[in-house]
Amino acid sequence: MPYAAPTVEVDLKRVLVATDFSAASEKALRHAIAIARSYGAKFYLAHVVSALGFKLAGGDTAAMAADAAKRDLLQLEGKLAQAGALTGIEHEAVVSEGNVWEQLELVIEREHVDLIVIGTHGRTGLRKIFLGSVAEEIFRHASCPVLTVGPCAASDPPPHAALQHILYPTDFSQESTEAVPFAASLAKQHGAKLTLLHVVEQFEGEAVADRTRVVSALEERLKELLPGEGSAGNPDFKVEIGPVDETILGIAAEQSADLIVLGLRSPDTFLDHLSWLHAYKIVCAACCPVLTIRSPHRSRVMAQAL
Repeated sequence: MPYAAPTVEVDLKRVLVATDFSAASEKALRHAIAIARSYGAKFYLAHVVSALGFKLAGGDTAAMAADAAKRDLLQLEGKLAQAGALTGIEHEAVVSEGNVWEQLELVIEREHVDLIVIGTHGRTGLRKIFLGSVAEEIFRHASCPVLTVGPCAASDPPPHAALQHILYPTDFSQESTEAVPFAASLAKQHGAKLTLLHVVEQFEGEAVADRTRVVSALEERLKELLPGEGSAGNPDFKVEIGPVDETILGIAAEQSADLIVLGLRSPDTFLDHLSWLHAYKIVCAACCPVLTIRSPHRSRVMAQAL
């Protein structure tokens, strides 16, 4: 039975950006503000002072670091307000102390955040992800969609966070296909082109001799994923052969995609880890933001069934 994706409407009411005051965070910040403005969402600027580095130094040192972070965050908020970046946007600065992900999770749950925006440092960030960094914890555990802005992505988002071309790669797994409604809804809202992509690393057995028929069958499976007529304008359906992450990145660059949408589940098995390995590489190397939607806990507020 083909997967029948439900129709949804993307509705963002609360957007949070996690900042460490780095250049990567600054880029993510600009994208988050543009998204909040586009959707009329409340904007949260969050920073967590990690307790890890202050355990041996004593409580006074941790308190001093927290005070300094609060001053820095308020100063950043003030600069944004003075520049007019926050005009007309309901916003709140949040500083907390402790384990970074645990503190962010508290804010996300308390404020019912619909979208988290984070920046990555590329290769360095990728290595940190595998060492159990905050980025990995957000990817693994966030119950709402996560938008990652990598070093290759544009420093400034398009006006009103407008999208012209969305790329949705899928391996036809249940977790992957659950992201279809989000990609289709965003394409419809923005009047953007939507490309559905499936990548085959290599053909084996009888498929080698009947490549044309197999590709045609896979294209039909892609067409069956869309939730309904007119949901995404005039979509493209592509089947490519080659390394998964390299092929997806190549198609995104070739088509000047504004956004890549990926559906994932928590990496509890070896096969799950393989799909997340591809996702990490795509997130860190893509020249456009990447939206990851984690299954089985689908977004509470971002997706509203029609």
